[in-house]
Amino acid sequence: MNAPQGNTPTNAGQEDYLDKGVDAAEKKFGQGKVDPAKERGMNEKVTDKARGMFEKATGKDVPDKFSN
Repeated sequence: MNAPQGNTPTNAGQEDYLDKGVDAAEKKFGQGKVDPAKERGMNEKVTDKARGMFEKATGKDVPDKFSN
């Protein structure tokens, strides 16, 4: 069975604080036009990139509390 577009099987259902923050911003500023569930795949790519940039810039891992 194919996963719906926007979801990846490895992280479906796992949202850390950063992912939840992005979803909240989409709900607030998307004026009801953005469905965070449909954008999960793109959001995951964005937050993963942000984590990587943080780790590269600081040399420290993102705390487990904020990263899945």
